[in-house]
Amino acid sequence: MVTEYSNRLWLASALTSLAVLILGLLYSFNIIPHRQYTNADFGIPDYHSALDKDADGIDDQSDILASARAYLETKPKYQSIYYAGGYPDDEHGVCTDVVAFALRDAGYDLMSLVDADIRANPALYDVETPDANIDFRRVKNLEVWFRRHAKSLTTDVRDITEWQGGDIVVFKDHIGLVSDKRNKNGVPFLLHHYSPVQASYEEDVLENYRVLGHYRIS
Repeated sequence: MVTEYSNRLWLASALTSLAVLILGLLYSFNIIPHRQYTNADFGIPDYHSALDKDADGIDDQSDILASARAYLETKPKYQSIYYAGGYPDDEHGVCTDVVAFALRDAGYDLMSLVDADIRANPALYDVETPDANIDFRRVKNLEVWFRRHAKSLTTDVRDITEWQGGDIVVFKDHIGLVSDKRNKNGVPFLLHHYSPVQASYEEDVLENYRVLGHYRIS
C-alpha cells in the first residue's frame, strides 16, 4: 500500500515537472505568448514625436509603430531575394523590410535615403558598387544610416524607461522595431521577422539578443 502510494506520488510529481518543462518551452518559443504589459503598468509616459513627416495627422513615432504592425498583419513569408523595385511586392520579405515598410508608410523612403547617403559618404559604408534596390535591405547599411540620422539611445534593455514602441533596434545581422507591449520586467517585446518558421512576429526576445544599436527617428 505504501509502495503504491509512493509510486503515485512519484508519478504525479514527474507529470507536474514535465508539464512545467513543456510550458516553459512553449513560452520560450512564443508558441504560448507571454502576458503583455503596457507603459502604463510601469508608470512610463507614452512618447509622441513632435514631427509628422507624411502630414497624415499621426506623429512619426505612433505612425512608425502602427505601420510596422500593419505590414506584419499581411503575414509576410520569409525569403531573401533581390527585387528590381527595391521593396518586395510578392508577400515575401526579411527583417529589414519590417523597418523599411514601417518607415515608408510614415513618410520616410529608406531606399532613397540610404542610397543618397551611401553615394555621398562612400567611405562610411562597406559597399563596393551602390545599388539602391538592395543596399537599404542590408542590416549593416541601416545601422550606419540610423547611427548618422536618428537619435541614438541606450542599449541596456533593463533601462526600461528609455524604450518606446516604434524605436528601431539593431543586432548583429538582424534588425527590428520595439513593440508597445512589455513583459513582466518592463522589457519591450520585439516586432521582427527572422525565420520561415517564426511562431509570431511579436516576441518577448529582446533580452535574448545583444543590442548593438537603439534608435529613434524623431
